[in-house]
Amino acid sequence: MSSSSLLEPVRLGDLSLENRIFLPPLTRCRSTQPGDIPNALMAEYYAQRTQAGFLLTEGTQIEPRGQGYAWTPGIYSPEQIAGWKLVTDAVHAKQRPIFAQLWHVGRVSHRALQPGHEAPIAPSAVAATGVNVFIPTGPGTGKLVPPDMPRALSIPEIHDLVELYAQAARNALSAGFDGVEIHAANGYLINQFISERANFRTDAYGGCLSNRLRFLREVVEAVSAVVTPDRLGVRFSPLFGTTTEERVYLGLLEDNPAETYTAAVRVLADAGIAYVSLAEADWDNAPEMPDAFRASVRDIFGGRILCAGRYDLHKAQHVLAHDWADMIGFGRKFIANPDLPARLEHGWPLNSLDPATMYGGGAHGYTDYPFHNQ
Repeated sequence: MSSSSLLEPVRLGDLSLENRIFLPPLTRCRSTQPGDIPNALMAEYYAQRTQAGFLLTEGTQIEPRGQGYAWTPGIYSPEQIAGWKLVTDAVHAKQRPIFAQLWHVGRVSHRALQPGHEAPIAPSAVAATGVNVFIPTGPGTGKLVPPDMPRALSIPEIHDLVELYAQAARNALSAGFDGVEIHAANGYLINQFISERANFRTDAYGGCLSNRLRFLREVVEAVSAVVTPDRLGVRFSPLFGTTTEERVYLGLLEDNPAETYTAAVRVLADAGIAYVSLAEADWDNAPEMPDAFRASVRDIFGGRILCAGRYDLHKAQHVLAHDWADMIGFGRKFIANPDLPARLEHGWPLNSLDPATMYGGGAHGYTDYPFHNQ
């Protein structure tokens, strides 16, 4: 199977990219403590993967309450902004663009991770199920625990959160990022507002689908005003099958996911942003994203469509050939193969992923995966 279409150039907003491969957001939990500060090791990790035409950071919490896992980086303190500048400088030295993924976990958190050990925040006081969060138990040690019961946000607090997203976008520009991606996937805060499974509000932010999409619309509008629509993407994770897998938090399955997410994509189309990213179910024997839904997204959205989720070369070529996507992200393969685009181009064998080193730790399993013939 030829990799030629993956290696073709493409425009993304006002950026010219050298190929259609992107590094998707990949949580790695390597920030410096205390303070959840990006560091030189992270800069090396991202710089190693600049054969991708476009890079996205791991999920980056926009405020202290937005954290659901120990040692993930933030983008709200001066120290964090300075740390991210190490990363953007390293990537730009390789002449590649990089966006920051702006993240707030909402209810998928624990009092141990919250300021003052307060309850996590959410659209409604409904606990997340089928997921664990990772809390620190000591220097470099932690454990998985169920999330705590959240408290429901007031309307003024929702307005404040919209501004926190906008401020995070300003911070990202200060750190040298070329743009930002809004994390609206995987059952986290924005997804909680969208979902009938997590949003039981009876005010302007709940009830009908249009109301449940209000928070998304307001965040997109506020962030667009900071970075411009050409430098903005949004990530969704539409599910069309079971979420009973325990390996990873997959998100929320709606009664009519096609209706919910085509409406969400229309919000993005109306805003004129650069891209929508679709994170697909990636567990063993996961249900495929329906072709009809893929076609609907293409019909609705005028920008670029990015897809990721256990792609191999064959699946990538299939989706590109049908014009259902413009760019393909590779996650686990890129973790273990910093030179993945060259390996795909030349048919070189791939390194195997060491799952034990995915989250937390140091250079081992992070920056020491070999390049081909290294």
